[in-house]
Formats: sequence, C-alpha cells, structure tokens
Amino acid sequence: MSSTDRYAAAGVDLSAAADAKRRIAALVAQTRTKFALGKVGGFGGMVRVPPHYKKPVLVISTDGVGTKVLVAARAGIHTTVGEDIVNHCVNDILVHGATPLAFQDYIASGRLVPEVVAALVEGITRGCQAHDMTLAGGETAELPDLYAEGHYDLAGTIVGVVEEDEALHGDKVGAGDVLIGYASSGLHTNGYTLARHIVFDDLKLDVGDRFPESTASVAEVLLAVHRSYAAAITPVLPLIHALAHITGGGIAGNLVRVLPEKCEAVVDAGSWSWPPVFRVLKTAGSVSLAEMRRVFNLGIGMIAVVGRDDVESVQRAAQRAQVKTWIIGEIVPGDTGVKFTER
Repeated sequence: MSSTDRYAAAGVDLSAAADAKRRIAALVAQTRTKFALGKVGGFGGMVRVPPHYKKPVLVISTDGVGTKVLVAARAGIHTTVGEDIVNHCVNDILVHGATPLAFQDYIASGRLVPEVVAALVEGITRGCQAHDMTLAGGETAELPDLYAEGHYDLAGTIVGVVEEDEALHGDKVGAGDVLIGYASSGLHTNGYTLARHIVFDDLKLDVGDRFPESTASVAEVLLAVHRSYAAAITPVLPLIHALAHITGGGIAGNLVRVLPEKCEAVVDAGSWSWPPVFRVLKTAGSVSLAEMRRVFNLGIGMIAVVGRDDVESVQRAAQRAQVKTWIIGEIVPGDTGVKFTER
C-alpha cells in the first residue's frame, strides 16, 4: 500500500482535495478586482491598497457562522452560509467606516466533498462580488478525527481600508444623539445553538416543515442570509457618529462597545416589532425576555448613532437600499451602558 493509500485509509482523500481546488479556482477568478495581485492558488493572497487614500488604515476581522452550518448540512443547502460569512465580516468592518478590499475563507470538514465545498465557495463568491471585493485565497482542511461525517466548519477573514481621520471609534457619540435601528433578515449568524434545540427538539420540526407563523419552511427561515448593511450605510458614513453590528450578545452587548464614558443608550423596546421567528422561539422555548435580548438580534441587525439633524438623511439612504429602519432610542448622560424602556 502506498503512502497516499495509507493517507486515504486514515480518512484524508487527496484526490477529492484536488478536485475541490479546481472548482474553487474558477469561482475565485470571478471575484478578482483591479486591486488583486498574484496568481490564484498562491500561498498568500495579495491586494493593493487603493491609491487615493492619504493615510490608509487596514481594518481586519475574522468570524464564523457558528452552528448555523448544522442547519445547512441538515437541509443540504450550502450556498447561503457562504454568503452569510462574507456579509457578517463586511458589517464588522463597516462599523469602523471601512470599505472591503479582500476576503479569505477557511473550510474544515470530516470528509471533503468537492460539491459541498464548491457550493460554500459559490456563496462566498456571491458575497464578494456584491461588495466588489477580491476573494484572495483560503484554506480547505479534511480532518476526519475532528469533525463528524457530513459536518463542516466555516470561517472567514476580511481586510478593509479606511482613511485614518474618517475611521469610526465611538468618540463622536454624545448626549442627544439618536439611535437608528436597521432591520435584520432573521437570526443572521447568532443564537443557533438555542434556536436549533427549540425548533428541532421542542417543536419536533424538520427542515422541510412549515415554520410556525410563516408560509416558509424551517430551512428557509433558519437559513435566511445574514443581511449586509453596506449599501444602506456607506453613502451616509460621514453623518454617522458610531455603528454597532448586533451579533452575539444582542443589542445591549454590542451597542455598549461603541459608547464613550458617561453616555448611556436608552433603547425604546416598543419602537419596533419582533419578526415572527423570535416570537416563536420565545414562546415555544419558554425563553425569558432577558435571555432573548442577550442571545438574539430581535429584528435589529445594525444600530447607527447619529445627530438629530441627520436622522432623516440617514434613514432615506437606508430606504433607497430597501432596508427598513426605526428610531429606537437616544443617548443620554449617565453611566456607560444600555437600558431598555417600554412605551
């Protein structure tokens, strides 16, 4: 038995890896922008910093889609989570005012299935193209002793750029500023460990069943793509004092990250309605309001902190991008933190 055969017997199929790389290369080529350098398939990805920046600052973020991949695997739908990871990372650097330049992915599985990897990268490619961003490379790993059959993990790293004196740090936030909430498209990429237990164990539903209070299937509701807010926010970035991407930790856990000292965010909990998916999860899972607020975005995927005079302009930009917004609160003097009130 050759060394290659021994490797295959141990669970790693090098021929499948080669097939996956061929499929990926064709997709990666579709994302190359004028700033891309080097060959597809190099040891590292290269991208130029656009020349018009006077003092460019690179903004780098890494994230994953968590156990949402288990829903994708259960449903056999793999193209949406690839788009999820790109949009999630785009939002994370948008918070600092950055424009995306390049993306790299990491896909690890128990057994490398070229069709699945290609579907994942198809979604990643779609997300990169939507943001005029180069998919500069990535990594696929076959780890049979680490991942169960049919399971995989997906993560990504994004590189963006912002002019140093235009970067958002939260230092512009002050008392009297208004909180604008941007509608989420669903759970986005957080809270799936709890959501899966409620849907599959408590409600005894499967991916093909109709989701309660909806005409869509469980798969369609749980795999709704994490919304990117770039189109809604980028045109009005100079008007924005701070941005908070509402991910794990909910509104309170993320909004507090952009508040300066002696500024309290007061969120009017009655200023928007929860989408049905969150109402169903709360009721079916007997989840407390406090826990719902810690785990889920509850229909608000991004919050902008803006001056009162700029609220209308910021909301109009979101409307042009077909993203619904609400005025959900304000900044007041006080201890740094987030407080919920009811009308």
